[in-house]
Amino acid sequence: MRYLKKVIGIDISKDSFVIRFGTLNNELQQKIGEAFTFSNDLKGFKKFSNTLSKIPAYQDNVDTPCWFVMEATGVYYENLAYFLISKKHLVSVLLPNKTKYFFKTLNIKSKTDKLDASALAQFGLEKQVPAWTPPSGLMKDIKELTREYHNLVVMSTQIKNKIHAKEYSYQASKDNVKRLVQQLNLLKKQITQVKKQLENLVRSDEDLSNRINNIMTAKGLGFLTVITIVGETNGFVLIKNIKQLTSYAGYDVVQNQSGKFSGKTKISKKGNKFIRNALYFPALAAVRCDDKFKEFYKRLCIKKVYKKIAIVAVSRKLLALIYTLWKKNEVYNPNYKNAICS
Repeated sequence: MRYLKKVIGIDISKDSFVIRFGTLNNELQQKIGEAFTFSNDLKGFKKFSNTLSKIPAYQDNVDTPCWFVMEATGVYYENLAYFLISKKHLVSVLLPNKTKYFFKTLNIKSKTDKLDASALAQFGLEKQVPAWTPPSGLMKDIKELTREYHNLVVMSTQIKNKIHAKEYSYQASKDNVKRLVQQLNLLKKQITQVKKQLENLVRSDEDLSNRINNIMTAKGLGFLTVITIVGETNGFVLIKNIKQLTSYAGYDVVQNQSGKFSGKTKISKKGNKFIRNALYFPALAAVRCDDKFKEFYKRLCIKKVYKKIAIVAVSRKLLALIYTLWKKNEVYNPNYKNAICS
């Protein structure tokens, strides 16, 4: 019997992961094997490799590649994914929202690690799964630093709000305010350090530096916005088109209509929140400073009830602009006949 496809579904958590091996033969019959559980550490990874050699179906039809399919569960998948890549295996890391609705079609009422591993194996057998490309050391550092910067800014804002509240409260503790100010000064210092480290990283790569400078020629797009988008998308390495990018960011439009009923149209928000957060304030700046975006925004405000919907649309256009300038490696031309916001 010949196998058309071989897949190992992996359900992973902080301390352990469960695998199930699935096959699709030339008669289009699927088979999911028994579950195996391993610890989520190097010892477990090596035991996992040894177990594969004992699965007969895995050893059969060696010319048919085997895919290792897992979900992007926080950061818990990373060590195993890198280990499998180092062993030259085919790895696919899926966003949970991509598998959620497929799992629902299986009509599985219970939820266990073994069932999830089986569902992931079945997903890999029935769908075309994308290969996972690990980010380079530079891109990994950029992503970590931009997220750290975002968290520091959030904490800084929270401290500022607390200080403001203390200033207007009755007989606020001076010691408490003093400590809050000290925390704020420390956060400001760390924010400056992280930004400087990001700038040094970008300068260390000439091509990356040139591309970012080109994108920053568009009004409203600053260094931290652009570098955040680049880091979160791994330099757009797996992005094939603008539609895929907007979906990854959660800007894809969701309609709610049936018969005579027509609900609100909104974005899914089932995507990368760091990208959406990074683009909100640049969108506000773009509609003030760039004539094309200003015109686009005004057109939408006439049609839409809420102005925030128009700002979201501008954010989506900015994301598309960043992608286009990155791919073409050229500066922004607001008078270009096929400008992104026309």
